[in-house]
Amino acid sequence: MTNSQDKKNFPIKTLSGKKLRSADWFNNPAHPDQTAIYVERYLNYGLTLEELQSGKPIIGIAQSGSDLTPCHRHHIDLAKRIREGIRDAGGIPFEFPVHPIHEQGRRPTAALDRNLAYLGLVEILHGYPLDGVVLTTGCDKTTPALLMAAAAVDLPAIVLSGGPMLNGWDKEKRLGSGSIIWTSREDYARGDIGYDDFMKNIAAASPSIGHCNTMGTALTMNCLAEALGMSLPGCAAIPAAYRERSQIAYLTGKRIVGVVWEDLKPSDIMTREAFINAIKVCTAIGGSTNAPVHLQAIANQLGVELSIQDWQTHGEQISLLANIQPAGEYLGEDFYRAGGIPAIIGELLRAKQLNSDCLTISGNTMMELHKSSASIASQVIKPWSDPMMEKAGFAIMSGNLFDSALMKKSVIGESFKKQYLSDTNHPNAFTGRAIVFDGPEDYHHRINLPELNIDENCILVIRNCGPIGYPGSAEVVNMLPPDYLVKKGINHLPCIGDGRQSGTSASPSILNASPEAVVGGGLALVKTDDHIEIDLNNNTVNVLLSNEEYQQRKSQLAEPELINQTPWQEIYRKTVSQLENGGEMMMDQRYSRIIASHGTPRNSH
Repeated sequence: MTNSQDKKNFPIKTLSGKKLRSADWFNNPAHPDQTAIYVERYLNYGLTLEELQSGKPIIGIAQSGSDLTPCHRHHIDLAKRIREGIRDAGGIPFEFPVHPIHEQGRRPTAALDRNLAYLGLVEILHGYPLDGVVLTTGCDKTTPALLMAAAAVDLPAIVLSGGPMLNGWDKEKRLGSGSIIWTSREDYARGDIGYDDFMKNIAAASPSIGHCNTMGTALTMNCLAEALGMSLPGCAAIPAAYRERSQIAYLTGKRIVGVVWEDLKPSDIMTREAFINAIKVCTAIGGSTNAPVHLQAIANQLGVELSIQDWQTHGEQISLLANIQPAGEYLGEDFYRAGGIPAIIGELLRAKQLNSDCLTISGNTMMELHKSSASIASQVIKPWSDPMMEKAGFAIMSGNLFDSALMKKSVIGESFKKQYLSDTNHPNAFTGRAIVFDGPEDYHHRINLPELNIDENCILVIRNCGPIGYPGSAEVVNMLPPDYLVKKGINHLPCIGDGRQSGTSASPSILNASPEAVVGGGLALVKTDDHIEIDLNNNTVNVLLSNEEYQQRKSQLAEPELINQTPWQEIYRKTVSQLENGGEMMMDQRYSRIIASHGTPRNSH
């Protein structure tokens, strides 16, 4: 880093002999007319010419907080601390909004908005005078959307998570947000609670600001942002209401200025080795089945080689260490107090399961940061020598119904094992009669019909719920059995679908089936009363049909009618890939490392 002066004696700090990117907008003596256009309106609310032409880095704050995104509305306040950190480190903050994404509030599904938010942020990071950016994340899709954009543009960036809510309580019992919906759904089906009690349970599980306090997709993805190296150590799990959340917001603001001067880009941090580390951390924390979709999409923006099979190759053999709902007992607040992601990484490093040389946004390697990190509550974060479960990763399933699908082994409970996986002649395998539903409306309409004759030997199948079919891929695969079975104590039947399910669900479903039914995937061929064989020894799923019958059904498939309700739905359907490929936008060319490839955008006048 050196100093130079232009003809107006405004010092411009340079990096590797090149001035800051923002100077192309705010201080370009070779084109005073263009500079004047950009500078003029940024003065009208009180910024000074000296600030804009000081050579200090212009740092964006990608503001994801709003009234529509309650899980990280507190980022509106945290941004003040980010600003203070940026200023104290010698930068100038520019806060701007990003497209809102809220999992529970958005219909038909928030998955539609991940690619839209990514698209919008790419244009902002590329087209505005920013030298670096703080990504404020929280609810499920926000973390991958913002990381995808920063990765594509390859602008220096850092993630500030919003943090989980405080623990929810019912007397001495912990109530996990998200998870309480599924358990209350069972209680309601049994008649143990009514509508009012259902609503009271939900309210009790959400006691403060923050995202889900379970290890759902929100906490998973923020943990994986830290595991990738894109957050300061310990950032992911700090509860939103804790003072430490504001403190790390300040430190994040300070650090991004250093990241800019060091020219530390997402491509320097998120290498293939970092993604493999993140896969292993995801297994160790009992992370969400949505994580493979999102990590794949982020890797795609960088051109990093990653595939769905990497989850089985590198993740399936990893042990479950975090005793967190839905795979365990505790919640996000407990996870933080036990040591959070640093403790998990420390355990995995000592077990020689991670690449210790991966660089992080702090400027240090994983080993330098976490060689001494350890759990301080072994009932919450287990040691590698005494895990919650061994070989707890996702099984990558395949067969004649799909090329790939996921099954989360860490939520396979004892009752499910006893019912379906304990046949002494065929252990870890079973065959069931298919009950097929064409989308969630069909499921809700027919699940309790007696003529379906659903019993514990049935497999519930739901289709037309993938990225193109829904559109957006809906979280509907964790289907509740008929009420009469729930009243008998059967809370889970085997489920298969081409949609997703909530990361807060404890249902051991087979989901994210690719290709989906509406593009000709095998789920389109299944009929009610077909028999499906599931074999966890070989990770296969097959409908038991003769090849002649299978091919005949395939030849008779009609092209589905897809109705787009908005312009974006049409664009989304035309560009989206299948879930195994990240559900990302497939364009005519790859848009990766945009700044390095194309430089500064053309002038506006």
